[in-house]
Amino acid sequence: MFDVLVYLYEHYWRPDACPESDLLARKLTAVGFEADEIREALVWLDGLNTLSSHEGLDQSEGSTRVYSTLELEHLGAEALGFLQFLESAGVLSTRLREVVLDRALVIPGGPISLEDLKIIVLMLFWSRGEEPDALILDELFVEAEDRLIH
Repeated sequence: MFDVLVYLYEHYWRPDACPESDLLARKLTAVGFEADEIREALVWLDGLNTLSSHEGLDQSEGSTRVYSTLELEHLGAEALGFLQFLESAGVLSTRLREVVLDRALVIPGGPISLEDLKIIVLMLFWSRGEEPDALILDELFVEAEDRLIH
């Protein structure tokens, strides 16, 4: 499923640039993706679009998010730390953090890998027609061991 999401991110600059679901599924099949992973990705994206398009109330400034045991186990320490970094850096509002969390929790298995969480965050920005600033894109794309320290 994540390969399909990355393909969409790389080939369609915004969600409204994507063809309708049936045509998109045919195009993805022609590229070589399996029907099951296409279906999973499209269902996942539909959930993302539904969540990210609804305006909700953000938590109060200074409030603390307490994660359930299920959330902690499913996210794992690395992904949770990255999610908290994005929120503290002002990249994700509390509402958008909850969208990322919801989309991460529907991924089977766990704990979710940091790479998969980064794809979820990218797809959130993509679904909103936004591009994060260059430093955040660097965090989302470049592996820590590949960074050059100046």
